[in-house]
Amino acid sequence: MLLAEVAATSDAVAATRSRLAKRAAIADLLRRVAADAGPSGTAGDTDDGGDGGRRDEVEIAVAYLAGELRQRRTGLGWRSLRDLPTPAEEPSLTLTAVDAAFARMADLSGPGSATARQAEAGALFGAATAREQSLLAGLVSGELRQGALDSVVVDAVAEAAGVPADAVRRAVMLAGATGPVARAALTAGSPEAATEALATFRLTVGRPVRPMLAQSAPDVGAALEKLGAGPATGSDDDAGDHPPSGTAVAVDVKLDGIRIQVHRDGDDVRVFTRSLDDITERVPEIVAAARALPARTLVLDGEALVVGPDGVPRPFQETAARSATQGERSAAEEAELAASLELSPFFFDVLHVDGRDLLDEPLRDRLAVLDDVAGTHAVRRLVTDDADAAAAFFEGAVAEGQEGVVVKSLDTPYAAGRRGAGWVKVKPRHTLDLVVLAVEQGSGRRRGWLSNIWLGARDPDGGFVMLGKTFKGMTDEMLEWQTRRFRELETSDDGYVVHVRPEQVVEIAFDGLQRSTRYPGGLALRFARVLRYRDDKTAAEADTIDTVRSYLST
Repeated sequence: MLLAEVAATSDAVAATRSRLAKRAAIADLLRRVAADAGPSGTAGDTDDGGDGGRRDEVEIAVAYLAGELRQRRTGLGWRSLRDLPTPAEEPSLTLTAVDAAFARMADLSGPGSATARQAEAGALFGAATAREQSLLAGLVSGELRQGALDSVVVDAVAEAAGVPADAVRRAVMLAGATGPVARAALTAGSPEAATEALATFRLTVGRPVRPMLAQSAPDVGAALEKLGAGPATGSDDDAGDHPPSGTAVAVDVKLDGIRIQVHRDGDDVRVFTRSLDDITERVPEIVAAARALPARTLVLDGEALVVGPDGVPRPFQETAARSATQGERSAAEEAELAASLELSPFFFDVLHVDGRDLLDEPLRDRLAVLDDVAGTHAVRRLVTDDADAAAAFFEGAVAEGQEGVVVKSLDTPYAAGRRGAGWVKVKPRHTLDLVVLAVEQGSGRRRGWLSNIWLGARDPDGGFVMLGKTFKGMTDEMLEWQTRRFRELETSDDGYVVHVRPEQVVEIAFDGLQRSTRYPGGLALRFARVLRYRDDKTAAEADTIDTVRSYLST
């Protein structure tokens, strides 16, 4: 299949806000890809670069329509995409050719690799039409804003294959990726055969599954209401005004660490991140802790973080330093870092123990098993039917330096890979009034608008200190308004970044701070999102960098 067909579908998806229309457009393309690939068991089931390559196109198309490359890292950044070659007049690139080009770039390393990568990228982009160049640039930068998240693609796979969406979601959860599941379902030959193919995906110790995610709520009362366990409250402060709900929930401390999934089969232990990257070699202390647990086979879900001698979590960047890929570090440097920043694992769920799969069992049963297996490595929790007690537990967790809590229904199974209704996280919200320093051109569905804003705090000595960027929280109305507003404030435009006079104040919510060498202030906001623009404030009234730094101790 030509890349141009995927680009056309991406355009159609970006042009509509209807989830059903997005799903239908993607499903139509996937049917065409599958028709080219041929059913399983035919010549299309080979991997010889012929028909097998066409079967690979199912996985490639699924990845591209979800806005992702199959290669996690290519070595290309947005700066390398600023000066693209003259686009081709006619489309000629196939999905397999594009995928192979990115695979070659990802494999490059060592002296001369940067030059070779740029040459490879130049050849690829030079063979692409203008529309294809835009699609490829969005995939490389992760800025393909077409409104087709993986969940939409999963539903489209189900529609194209004629099977229930829940069957596809479960298979994706167990496979840890959408591509292999789409390939199995779409090339099976019939809905009945697709259903059988999906049933072959099972929990396998050693192969990561997609983690269950939590919805968000502004306070504990609202979290209880989402779970059907109590009335909403305006804030945590007035949670005590409400009577107990009568429905017990689990309230877990939410740790500010890295999500880990630990698989143990005897002495063989593998540790995976939330994105399913294998970090086993970088976390020997977690491996040792898993080997010490009283079970031979295990799959555990939890967090890892650096904890101080007082039991208080250390700043998040210390934990992140242990999990980050550091290609320049020697083995001795890795060992020194591990000794100085030791990670402690804490587990809040168990998916398998000694031959028993627990995914479909209710949380109350999984927690009973978890407590037996994890012992002191279990996340601290409160099980209660009292709204006051849940709110007090949240306040206590925040006071001791934790990130918040996760309120969980005791009846829910482990619904991985999407934000199910069974878990709801509650975190204290911090806000700052910052100044917009620049804004980036939108892409995908946001093409034609100014989107990603650069955020700065006021420096009392003059000027502004950049703290990061965000496009989160912006409605279409806000995008339209800020496009007009920042064109009025424009001082320069290089075709990608529009620098503006630092006059517009914006109220930003964020979850915390981390140290960063990327920005001159040495700090970056975590999970920043726009709440509103403040026309009632001038830039001289924006929060200072000193105010921002004060959050490091809160």
